[in-house]
Amino acid sequence: MNFLHTDFNGGPDNVVVVTLDGQANVMLLDDLAFSSYRNGGRFTYYGGWATKSPVQMRPPSIGHWHVVVDLGGRAGQVRAGIRIVGTAA
Repeated sequence: MNFLHTDFNGGPDNVVVVTLDGQANVMLLDDLAFSSYRNGGRFTYYGGWATKSPVQMRPPSIGHWHVVVDLGGRAGQVRAGIRIVGTAA
């Protein structure tokens, strides 16, 4: 499984800004969801298939979050920049 990933501690005071050079799946996951994602299981996330860049998302609550960028099983490559803006929790 190929994906780009970063993690951070934050909450609603943060904005996740993802800049893409093409279309991709951009997901914000908590620890449990990220573990399930890595193991090929079912999981819930915030975000989805992004057709425009940049993508901005806010974590719904304070916690440890994972930002994942992948191609959703499609062939190809994508480059992404991930920034966390705002006050860290």
